[in-house]
Amino acid sequence: MTQSVEAQATFPVENAQEWDLSDLYRGFDDPQLEQDLQTLQKQATEFRDQFRGRVNTLAPEQLAECFKTLEAIAEKSGYLYAFPSLIFSADTRSTEAKQFLDRVMEALTAIENQLLFFDLELQGIEADQFDRLQQATVLKTYQHYLNRIANYRPYKLSEAVEQTRNQDSLTGRQAFIQLRSVHLGEQEYEPVTTTDSKTANTDAELSALLYHPNPETRYAAYQSVRKVMKQHNSLYGYILNTVAQDHKLENQMRGYPSTLHKQLLADEVSEPVFRAIMDGTGARFDLFQRYYQLKAKAIGQTIRTCDLYAPWDTGNNQTAAISYKAGVETLLAALDQFDPNYARRAEEFFLNNWVDAKVRPGKRGGAFCSYTYGKHSYLLLSYTDDYNSLFTLAHEMGHGLHFEWIGDRQSYFNSNPPMVLAEIASTFNELLLLDYLLKQAEGDKALTKTLITRQLEDQLNLLFRQSTISRLELAVHDRAAQGSFDQSFVNAEWMKLYQDLCGDAVEVLPEHQYDWARIGHIYFKPFYCYQYTASNIVSLACYQKYLEVGKAFIPGYLELLASGGSMDQVAALRQFVGVDIEDAATIKGALTYVENLLNQLQATL
Repeated sequence: MTQSVEAQATFPVENAQEWDLSDLYRGFDDPQLEQDLQTLQKQATEFRDQFRGRVNTLAPEQLAECFKTLEAIAEKSGYLYAFPSLIFSADTRSTEAKQFLDRVMEALTAIENQLLFFDLELQGIEADQFDRLQQATVLKTYQHYLNRIANYRPYKLSEAVEQTRNQDSLTGRQAFIQLRSVHLGEQEYEPVTTTDSKTANTDAELSALLYHPNPETRYAAYQSVRKVMKQHNSLYGYILNTVAQDHKLENQMRGYPSTLHKQLLADEVSEPVFRAIMDGTGARFDLFQRYYQLKAKAIGQTIRTCDLYAPWDTGNNQTAAISYKAGVETLLAALDQFDPNYARRAEEFFLNNWVDAKVRPGKRGGAFCSYTYGKHSYLLLSYTDDYNSLFTLAHEMGHGLHFEWIGDRQSYFNSNPPMVLAEIASTFNELLLLDYLLKQAEGDKALTKTLITRQLEDQLNLLFRQSTISRLELAVHDRAAQGSFDQSFVNAEWMKLYQDLCGDAVEVLPEHQYDWARIGHIYFKPFYCYQYTASNIVSLACYQKYLEVGKAFIPGYLELLASGGSMDQVAALRQFVGVDIEDAATIKGALTYVENLLNQLQATL
């Protein structure tokens, strides 16, 4: 057993832990909060007074100093936003957190408006002068940042309009997104009691019951959550329409051809790559359907949408369980086999309580990694003592470790990786965990089968469900471009898309029409979900290379992580790990991987 694994005896993780945010602030009454707010406002005002109207006259050395000042302001702003935001995510019923978050967002928006002039004036510099800036040695660190500014030049608005857009967001698009989070956090669900007399009544617990061996339990848990979605269907439809219409108005103001175009520009993904991913996955729905046909035959029942995650061994009344402490130890052992230093960096998250894994009412659904530059990441999930939760922990830890490597090497402006790169480490972590668990489970046929089928279901989710969500968004934003819509339009589109995906292999229950409202990303950031698909494709390519070349792969992989947002992601993938996302063979390779897994599974039946 390695040193990093032995150290786990000291971990405060016997039960799912709650995070400690004191390295940000000690509480809402911490005087440092007010002091930081006042300091930021003063710095922003002084910066504006000194440089507004002069950006095009600055020498490269002066611009470099300006960038450093802006990065320092942004870093401190990140602390101020993260603290109330994380508290609110852990308890969306906290009035104090909500009020303070609103106050901080208002203050940070005012600070952002003070500084808007800088990028706008940079974008206004004549092309020849701007090109010389991009070539200046002293600005080499900011080359990619400058390239991004140049890409947005055609879509810039006047400073006054940009400021108005920022202010309007507080009571406009962002307010509606926040309303959905608050409202969803206030919901209470009809309790479901399992055959072993355990009761579930939170979203996380009810979602975990979708893995239960009893079909009636799965159906009851599925219905409990969807009953709430149905009850508030019109509200969530209204919010989505409002958000989509706001994107349309922004497109019209800035000159974006579409919301898709705007988001692909932000993601640094070309439309041909996006279309290739959508077309490639759309042409292989047969893989999704084949898997669930095999599963239906194995468990002796029609697969319904509430049964997608049902265990194959339905004769066992206990789903495979793993406690939080055992899960942490297992994850660290898997990462240690990859690279001991990688595992030790992960260990810090548990030793320092940077993880909130406890299940409780009012906690935000799902899971996330929130990175605060200059500090570290915080991970949120609801751990329900099962392997699904363990893989979620591995996924979010991948994000956290990615940012650890970024923090070691990059300045603030280069600390935000493009979205396809941003999801690679998370999926790679899951693959490391799977291989480790499969080796540990040798001789345990039931657990081995559970792990293989879980991996297949995870791949089917990433390749097909996530891309299907983006197909829904294509329909939603195309419709928004023509005019407003209501929940009935979204319900119908979601059902049609899911029926196309499922074919005759899965019965799409009527309640599934309301399920889209649970997908936070369609509100928070349009066309986020296809990036899970893209990153999974790239992660599989990376992992295959790791299996081929062994430890020699690791230095390049860690360089890829450390590159953050400092360079074009397509170039970074080619340079550091030899993966080309623009090559159709890379997409085909991921689909072939799933097909081979299906063949292996079928051979065991």
